[in-house]
Amino acid sequence: MGSTQFGRFHNFCRDSTLPVCNLFGQWRDRQENLFGQLQGYGRCELSGIGLSGGRHLGNLGSILIAFVAILVTVFLIIRSERKRAAVGRREFQLFLLGYIIIELCEIFTVGGLPMGSPLQQRVVLGFTAVHLGAIVATLWVLMLNGIVGFQLLDDGTPLSLGLILGSAAALFIGTGYIALDTAFSYSGHFDSSRGGDNRNVGLYVLYQLAPLVFLAAFFILETVLVLRVLGEKKPMLYLLGAALLFAIGQIFQYVISTHICSGTNGKINGALFETLFTLLAVVMTWVFWSSITEDDWPMPVTGGTYT
Repeated sequence: MGSTQFGRFHNFCRDSTLPVCNLFGQWRDRQENLFGQLQGYGRCELSGIGLSGGRHLGNLGSILIAFVAILVTVFLIIRSERKRAAVGRREFQLFLLGYIIIELCEIFTVGGLPMGSPLQQRVVLGFTAVHLGAIVATLWVLMLNGIVGFQLLDDGTPLSLGLILGSAAALFIGTGYIALDTAFSYSGHFDSSRGGDNRNVGLYVLYQLAPLVFLAAFFILETVLVLRVLGEKKPMLYLLGAALLFAIGQIFQYVISTHICSGTNGKINGALFETLFTLLAVVMTWVFWSSITEDDWPMPVTGGTYT
């Protein structure tokens, strides 16, 4: 995921288009149009396509794919609703709802919309805080979905949903507050992260490291469920496919992005492909979940309620 010292975002923001970079860049001190997060970091600037009045739309591809992702996810939620006997149906729908919030925020945080006024920039910072909080909370919900399949608690019950929502809300609020404090300097504790190497350990742990831990835990839990409990192998193809698609997206974001930007003179970068491959990974994850919740799978006898 790129080379950097622990807690420092400067190199990430120099080479990639990440929502967290909105909190640090020199663009906050300029009276100019906001059309990308690579400005001021010494590498290729994402200029996108030109508009009237000298304005730019920095990341039209990501905006369009994010919009498609929202529509596709709504479709998956509707399809999930029809699987009445599916284990963890409500819990997985919570994950899909979280992904919709992420993609909605992405339109404003990495889309490079021409927002130059101070008020518009503050709106972007607000969406950035929601975006970061939603990423952490949504991947936490995904990890808990890996536990739901073992039926330790009855799925779809107020207790199950309440535990997931409550814990996810805590992560969302905590991450969002750190992002807002970094952007607006409520306490002044994170002021130093807005310059230099942009060192912010709190956001680094929550935004960069925790999601990877949650994803790894989900993969391990589901692998044990499929191979040891269900005794099946075919669903692993879908799970491995989802992991591969997600990994490809991260490679485009953190490794290839700067080369794409330079090769296209700032028209596009890896963010477009990261959004696309993440969408494909989510779809493949849904296919995996659907494949292991068919009525004819052998399930452990624990008295779980299938809702």
